[in-house]
Amino acid sequence: MKILRGTIFGGIAFFFLGWLFWGILLMDFSANNYNPDFYLKDNEMVWWALILSNLTYSLLQTLFLKWGKAKKWIDGLKIGILFGGLYALTTDLAIYSMTNILLNVWAVIVDALAYAVITGLMGIVIVLTWGKSE
Repeated sequence: MKILRGTIFGGIAFFFLGWLFWGILLMDFSANNYNPDFYLKDNEMVWWALILSNLTYSLLQTLFLKWGKAKKWIDGLKIGILFGGLYALTTDLAIYSMTNILLNVWAVIVDALAYAVITGLMGIVIVLTWGKSE
């Protein structure tokens, strides 16, 4: 049940935190540092794929938290920051090296930091939704 709860609540948290960070807080930065030609318009987005992506990422983080024996919110925060930052740095550097989606190194750095913060907060949500040890 921990994995299922963590995946669902973590996925919901990731969706809303992503909307807050990338959709609101970093919207101007993204417009100036990411190539807008690669993004679909809001009314063209494939929502089922976005939701499945959020749940898959949340499942991956939930498994890392479980394997890391996270029990307290601070464990979720620390493991989440490390997991999210490394994940984003890996993918963003690959994207930067082979495409023109990310227009400069600052886009890589800011995106990795945003991922680290979002995934850290997501880690807190996941650990807190586990409740008492089963």
